[in-house]
Amino acid sequence: MKTISKFLLIATLILAACQGDDDAGDGDSTGKDNFDRGEMLANWADNIIVPSFENFQEQTEKLEEIANAFAETPGNTELMLLRTQYKVAYQVFQTVEMFQIGKAEEINYRSFLNTYPLNEEGLESKIASGSYNLELPSSFAQQGFPALDYLLYSKGSAEETLEFLTANPEHLNYLVSVAERINTLTAEVTNSWQGGYRDTFVSNTSSSSTGSVDRFTNDYVMYYEKILRSGKIGYPAGAFTGSPAPGNVEALYAGNLSKTLYLQAFSSFEDFYYGVKLNEEGNGPSYFQYLEYMEERSDLDLTTSIANQFSAIRDQSSELDENLKNQVETDNTKMLSAFDELQKQVVLLKVDMMQALSISVDYVDSDGD
Repeated sequence: MKTISKFLLIATLILAACQGDDDAGDGDSTGKDNFDRGEMLANWADNIIVPSFENFQEQTEKLEEIANAFAETPGNTELMLLRTQYKVAYQVFQTVEMFQIGKAEEINYRSFLNTYPLNEEGLESKIASGSYNLELPSSFAQQGFPALDYLLYSKGSAEETLEFLTANPEHLNYLVSVAERINTLTAEVTNSWQGGYRDTFVSNTSSSSTGSVDRFTNDYVMYYEKILRSGKIGYPAGAFTGSPAPGNVEALYAGNLSKTLYLQAFSSFEDFYYGVKLNEEGNGPSYFQYLEYMEERSDLDLTTSIANQFSAIRDQSSELDENLKNQVETDNTKMLSAFDELQKQVVLLKVDMMQALSISVDYVDSDGD
């Protein structure tokens, strides 16, 4: 009888434990994540990602059109129009650069459009050969916006640039090829989102590592850490090597464009965190709303910390020179300070936010920080 009683006691305890686990998962008050990921994915796709790509494609179409017009009739007015459109398109690119998922990931979209510093020797070798294949991964650093930056600004003033391009039509032809490829790749990614990929993305509400939220969040945070923090600020400042490298800034030749690109990228990243809709008033569900939901069920106060750090980054960025190359060369301490502020947000996003949302990090940080 004692043996039977012992078994009954164990069974009762196991049953109670199982019931306790079930109860803990049923009610919001006990912390279960019932946040509507599908609604968040729909907001991301319909109100931010798709309209952002559509807006950018309008700019790349104009870029290709103006580049072709300049090639047909090279003149100072046409060159100034092309330079202006290059700057506009490059800035708008910062609003979609973080969306490296789906077709963009498949075709290495970001790498083809914005790998810098430019491989000038490789670019000149391609032009000299008269034959080149821009579809090869080996050509990442010989095309895209950095190539346009080089072709439109490296020779000096508008008059000097016009004189050079008129005297060297092979360079002008390469410029047109680069502009056409930017537009072609952008159209491919945009068409994919407008087609079946949007539904595929939104319907994959799984909370596993293969779900859209988990995969996108890893891409989103990796973009912030490696492209925004490291690429735009850290590498030029020498944050990882101790040796400043002003030649590594974005838009090296255009001069006072690098800070504009950095701030646009930062603002777009922050807007996405808050779910800011591109073509409508208000915000939709995104990371801020998701974290607020989780805070209601725990003792988290993460949204305040992240908001404060966004503000700190913006305040510090106001001290930077419009030309980040000049900033590195004249007072690199401000660039290093910018990196430090950006790095504080890495910890909040990559560690605290992802843990709060039960999302595992699936990429490796090779920067040694």
